[in-house]
Amino acid sequence: MTEFEKYIQRYLNLIPSKNWLEEMKIVCNQTLEIYQSLTEEQSNFAYAEGKWTLKTLLEHLTDVEKIFHYRALRFARKDQTELVGFDENQYAENGTANQQELSTLIEEFHLNRLLSLVFFSKLTSEQLAQKGKANGNELSVEIIGKLIAGHNIHHLNIIKERYLPNLKF
Repeated sequence: MTEFEKYIQRYLNLIPSKNWLEEMKIVCNQTLEIYQSLTEEQSNFAYAEGKWTLKTLLEHLTDVEKIFHYRALRFARKDQTELVGFDENQYAENGTANQQELSTLIEEFHLNRLLSLVFFSKLTSEQLAQKGKANGNELSVEIIGKLIAGHNIHHLNIIKERYLPNLKF
């Protein structure tokens, strides 16, 4: 197993069932439930110096999903152009999460997830099996969809373990 395969496997292992589209819905609802329970002040919380705020983390989930969705679209349409990687920290540093209202970030995350769910649910098995290269690594469209779910679960776990215990409700 390559280092990249090990890296993505940690996200794939977090998906509790084989029905990754359903898990994508479930983790979306769990994420929305948590964020909708936060006050504006709580959403600006970071659990340690140099860590992202809860707002930045939500914007990160949305940004990554947009990039993964774009990659999946290109690969599903048999576009063999190799796609470049991205630096998640650069995106966070140059994002606008902390200047946005929490409700706007929640709405964007939710709408983006709904778009992903519609897109992935209408793909044929042939399209889901299509592969392409991103950041020097070959991925199938289905793996990209699963990564959206697993990546969200990963960050939801971090929120539950490191953020929520330190917030006052």
